[in-house]
Amino acid sequence: MRPGCISKVLAAAAAVALSLAACTPTPPAPHESSASPTAVDGGNATVLEAAPFTSFNASSVTGNTLTNRRIDSATHSGFNSVGSDLKIVKNVKFGKYEKVKDQPLTIKYTINGGVQWSDGAPVTADDLLLQWAAASGYFDDATLNRDFAVTSGTAYFHGAGDKTGISQTEMPVIGDNGMSLTLTYTTPFSDWETALGSTVSVPAHIVAVRSGLVDATALTTLLQSGRKGDPAHPVPANPTLRKVADFWNTGFDSKSMPDPSLALSNGPYLVNGITAGKELVLARNPDYVWGTAPKLDTLTVHYDSDPDKQVAALKDQTADVISPAVTPERLTALTELKPNGVQVQQGLGLGFDQVVLNFTGVLAAPELRTAFLYTVPRQDILARVARPLDPNAAVLNSFVFRPAQVPYKESSSSNGTADFTAASPDTSGVAKAKDLLGGARPTVRVLYNKDDPDRVLEYALIAKSATDAGFTVTDGGKSAGEWLGALKSGSFDVALYGWTGNPAGSVQVPQVFRTGAVSNFNHFSNTVVDQLTEQLAVNPDDAKQNALKMQIDQLVVEAGYGLPLFQRATLSASGKHVEGVQYSPLDIGPWQSIAQWSFVK
Repeated sequence: MRPGCISKVLAAAAAVALSLAACTPTPPAPHESSASPTAVDGGNATVLEAAPFTSFNASSVTGNTLTNRRIDSATHSGFNSVGSDLKIVKNVKFGKYEKVKDQPLTIKYTINGGVQWSDGAPVTADDLLLQWAAASGYFDDATLNRDFAVTSGTAYFHGAGDKTGISQTEMPVIGDNGMSLTLTYTTPFSDWETALGSTVSVPAHIVAVRSGLVDATALTTLLQSGRKGDPAHPVPANPTLRKVADFWNTGFDSKSMPDPSLALSNGPYLVNGITAGKELVLARNPDYVWGTAPKLDTLTVHYDSDPDKQVAALKDQTADVISPAVTPERLTALTELKPNGVQVQQGLGLGFDQVVLNFTGVLAAPELRTAFLYTVPRQDILARVARPLDPNAAVLNSFVFRPAQVPYKESSSSNGTADFTAASPDTSGVAKAKDLLGGARPTVRVLYNKDDPDRVLEYALIAKSATDAGFTVTDGGKSAGEWLGALKSGSFDVALYGWTGNPAGSVQVPQVFRTGAVSNFNHFSNTVVDQLTEQLAVNPDDAKQNALKMQIDQLVVEAGYGLPLFQRATLSASGKHVEGVQYSPLDIGPWQSIAQWSFVK
């Protein structure tokens, strides 16, 4: 698990990260971009990833890894994607989707003729129906305990995504000779545009045959005849559906090159070969015309979990593109390689650091939460932790919006974060905290990942300031393997951790701030916030979503939920033999610009 990030786990395995709004202006520009007049079409680029490729289904629990998602983005396509500016970009060459009506919310997806899998089979509504079945949990009648283990009933498809919204849909209707799928929501849903997923990655005709069915039509018939699961009234598992789901769950997992039918593509590249744990080769898909065609003939992916060795490989020209975790030392090393033709792509990512207070225990009293927040030396943390990685880093003043988003300026100026000055040393904040404490010396336990140097430094700075104000601070740091469990169990008074936002949508805001929500780790509960999050989840209008989120942002800060600290930087770098590699805040990083990569002689 990446420091500062929490993996998604819902149903079988998904937790939810705070979402970013879809409406954004121009994003933060990278500090460097790639450019060369000698670029040509064709050629190869070598990319270093930290972990090996393991699955052709990046939507499953077992396949949802960063490397798999990056390969998936290069080998599959769909109706839309999220751009570096965090806006949704439609791919009209693949097909179209349209809102048919608002009451009930009805969306029609239509795939263009000619879009096909790499075995020549067309991409059809059969593929969309299977994707919906896996994403929605429609057939599930399982009851899960707090550890997401099934205690009764059946959980068929083990998807890694968030089922919110898509689970509130009826059985879809297929039309237009099998090329369209119409989806009707039983409850309005704000993030309908991305609910079904941006890419179509699993071929229904392969899943059908591998599960013992005749073809994709037989699979569609099976799904359409299935009953909606009801956890209150579980029934014995459907054995045929169970075979289909089991194959979807793990049948595409492979550390070496599988049967070609399990490695199908409908995107710009095809997986041409895999050497387990060492190499994956992508080749340009010659049939791909339903999106931006890539310039490189091949991409060779190698693996090295040591980010410093990735930098060394770029220096030695055994790698062309890397995206290591950013540290001051690594950034300096890459900057020193610029005379050798190395280009550095750096900008703000979707992750941010935060201080979160527990609403039970010693900080249950609002005045004690306010007192502690007055002691947080945000400017000091910015100078010591963030600016060595990004000299342009600034204090973050919103839990809900990022600085690149239109509502950030208004929300950050009105949500109350300005009351908690970021000055360093924050003597005025310490003085305010002392007044609120009135001579009391409450003991607070601070949880953080003690194996993360940034968290250690953040803790030290906060502990000193809080101690100066009169708090007795207990070091509750846990190892990398233990701190997340302590966070989920609420074993803290104060927690320091990072959060990674989704690139688009609003639905996950309720999953952090709603009472009892899956990612509400600090027992925060506010009746008005609960009402606003209910409205947010069902309101598809962007302007109204932003207005609701601004209210939530203010109420959360006023309640003493915690304080945002700063936004995390992202880093990638490319060598002199490749151009077009661009900054991206998304987790796929430089792979987002893969269509623009070209070979430089």
